[in-house]
Amino acid sequence: MRQNTLGRGEVGVSELSFGSAGIGNLYTPVEPEQAAAAVDAAWDAGIRYFDTAPHYGIGLAERRLGEALRSRPRAEYTLSTKVGRLLEPLPFADGDDLGNGFAVRATHRRVWDFSADGVRRSIDDSLVRLGTDRIDTVYLHDPDNHVAEAFGQAYPALERLRAEGVVGAIGAGMNQTVLLTRFLRDTDIDVVLCAGRHTLLDQSALAELLPEAAARGRSVVVGGVFNSGLLADPRPGATYDYRAAPPALLERALRVKAVAERHGVPLRAAAIAYPLRHPAVASVLVGTRSADEVQDAADMYSRTVPDVLWDDLRAEGLLEGDAR
Repeated sequence: MRQNTLGRGEVGVSELSFGSAGIGNLYTPVEPEQAAAAVDAAWDAGIRYFDTAPHYGIGLAERRLGEALRSRPRAEYTLSTKVGRLLEPLPFADGDDLGNGFAVRATHRRVWDFSADGVRRSIDDSLVRLGTDRIDTVYLHDPDNHVAEAFGQAYPALERLRAEGVVGAIGAGMNQTVLLTRFLRDTDIDVVLCAGRHTLLDQSALAELLPEAAARGRSVVVGGVFNSGLLADPRPGATYDYRAAPPALLERALRVKAVAERHGVPLRAAAIAYPLRHPAVASVLVGTRSADEVQDAADMYSRTVPDVLWDDLRAEGLLEGDAR
């Protein structure tokens, strides 16, 4: 599997990467053995970049990922996590966390904290949950409503940690492009994690974010390439950005699928291949929850997608822009 370097630094990532929200019991429970098998399958497929966050399952994803990777040579993979939500223990673990999307007991509450102290505490806590001595990349996680604190305190704290060698690369991860573009322009981050905004159904990152990253020698990791499900399996009831897909978007996804299949390409393969056409994109992050899903993603990544497919999508008005 091809490897790329984040920004101008030395942190390497595989072009296909493992998103751990699923093994943090996103929406439905995942058994510990299934979670471990998913990570094992990712390793066997050549995936060497693993992403997580305290938010995923109130720390469950970090613990499971750390345990599954513990026997692997630490120098052979890249690990990223996120800061911005501290986990505070609750006096009584009563109820579940499904209101936040995770099928786990509500043992902790999330506390937004983009202060310098909060950043260091979050990283220290993540190191314990992951059972490792270092984290390669740290992202500011969803600072949409905490802009002043993120730029004024959290980012400078990450910059100091990078200078001290505590982390190798720093960035920000969000579901929007405007603020990520500002991070590229106004800070010295290495990478942005952009979810759902550079897909076959939403090319909004092409307007400013991706050109800005390319011009400044920074990297983009693209998440949400299936837009939470619609581009994996477009059918009535499929979700788009975690909500039921509107009829017009479902129709558009089905048209994209038809074009792809005319060229013998599964829609999932086209969805993974499309973001990697842009030179600023270093990796595509796919959320998986089982060995079968990991293997499918790896198979789709390895498929050859002919250039004429993109030409046909543009000709039918289904692709607003392209990097090449």
